[in-house]
Amino acid sequence: MVVAKNANVGDVITPFSNAAESKGAVLTLADLSTLEAEVDVSESNISKVSVGQACEIQLDAFPDERFTGQVVSIVPTVDRAKATIMVKVRFDEINARFLPDMSTKVSFLSRPASEEEKKPRLMAPKTAIRQGVAFTIENDKAKAVSVKTGKQAGGLVEILEGLQVGDTVINPVDEHLKDGSPVEKQTRR
Repeated sequence: MVVAKNANVGDVITPFSNAAESKGAVLTLADLSTLEAEVDVSESNISKVSVGQACEIQLDAFPDERFTGQVVSIVPTVDRAKATIMVKVRFDEINARFLPDMSTKVSFLSRPASEEEKKPRLMAPKTAIRQGVAFTIENDKAKAVSVKTGKQAGGLVEILEGLQVGDTVINPVDEHLKDGSPVEKQTRR
């Protein structure tokens, strides 16, 4: 795929373009089937990265999607100014939406994620659940909802039953809050 047109009809093209008013190339081509993410890894963390290691890639253009990949090479030079080493990561599946020079974030995994681990989970702050009950807001009043919880991760807990995606929960739950209590919705600052 042509990604840049560097010359027009009538331009002078010379190899190793040192001459004034001349160009060194007509086009810039990219083979999108070999697209890789280039990531700078801190020197202090490079021991945790190895060729063949599983990765999760997030493109800034698609913040709600995660893609799988693996480390294909660790460039054996250090950028002294940034104290980083470049690591190249290949996507497991190429998508037509991937374009050269897109910004990415890469998470290096200790092992490939299972299919179960890849599924999205509904999570809520632990402080929004009290004794198996969460409170949502309905008509400016607190509504008690019985919830079944699952695994915990950091300050979050998985919601298996009781809440739906998009529900607004009261957080943190005050010990005096009861079903039907009047509430005022506030936004975070």
